[in-house]
Amino acid sequence: MDVVNILRDLVKFNTIKDKENKKILDYIENYLLKLGFNTKYKNKYLIMEYGKNIKFGFIGHSDTVEYIDGWNSDPFILTKKDNNLYGLGACDMKGGIAAFLSAISDIDLKNLKYGIRVYITYDEEIGFTGIKEIVEKKEIFPEYVLVGEPTENKEMIGCKGLFAIKLYTKGIKVHSSTPDKGISANTSMIRLLCELEDFYNEKIRNIKNNKYEISNTTMNIGLLNGGSAINSVAAECMSYIDFRTISNKHVIMLKEKLDELCKKYDGYYIVDIDVNTFYNEISNIKKAYTAGFMTEASFINNCKKIILGPGPMTAHEINEHVDINSLLKCKEQYKNLIEKICN
Repeated sequence: MDVVNILRDLVKFNTIKDKENKKILDYIENYLLKLGFNTKYKNKYLIMEYGKNIKFGFIGHSDTVEYIDGWNSDPFILTKKDNNLYGLGACDMKGGIAAFLSAISDIDLKNLKYGIRVYITYDEEIGFTGIKEIVEKKEIFPEYVLVGEPTENKEMIGCKGLFAIKLYTKGIKVHSSTPDKGISANTSMIRLLCELEDFYNEKIRNIKNNKYEISNTTMNIGLLNGGSAINSVAAECMSYIDFRTISNKHVIMLKEKLDELCKKYDGYYIVDIDVNTFYNEISNIKKAYTAGFMTEASFINNCKKIILGPGPMTAHEINEHVDINSLLKCKEQYKNLIEKICN
């Protein structure tokens, strides 16, 4: 089936926050059943496979982000303008799913030496719940796993880790006219963050790994919120910090420093996200890149992971779209990978 027609069908489903999750899974299941695939599991996510000795896997998430006002066309109707196809999810990542479905329909699956498994997940955009659920059920992934996120047709075989924490300091609330009678959680947080940033700058920031576009571990204080009123000393302060890591050792170093600083400033922290970095050499890929964004590939282990999809990368944008030539090229890239790996 033509890749554009498949994408048109997929875009029709409103899968914001998995609203029509069942409908899109039914569509994909029926498509794959006609090609000879068997359904291994189906609930909120779908797992299907073809053949034995499974060596190749594909992961695609069916959900999309919400859209906001400003679109020039209906987000749920695939609209062609010039050489672009506009629609919610056209880029992220119904385009990748469409390219994969179209690719395998053009392959004589009976002649493949090794089998294929397909994972269609849910809730990727908010909490990665689908892939986490699959991993928690001790899924054994194939040797090669392709994640169809948009990459502008660049084959990416690595991704930074993500260490995100909610950091809290406690104080004693009193009237601001007598601040010495209390303890300011805001002041404690400021001092703690200054020391944490000094540690990051001295011990972590200057370590490089040139495999990544931004070659060092980064630190960002994304949220800072403390106190309840201008005339009160703050009883509690919270900051949300994320580190995009090039080494899992950096997470260990940061945890040790945070433990030390929290004792010093009467604070505590909660780890919100802790995902390891990865980089895997793959002989079938001549020119490899790394992703600067988090994907479901970061949650799976013991396999060789490739992140590859069409472009341009307009994910989460008004008038999200994909280039037709890029979509067609992506289909051919998928076919080539399957044929190389499964023969």
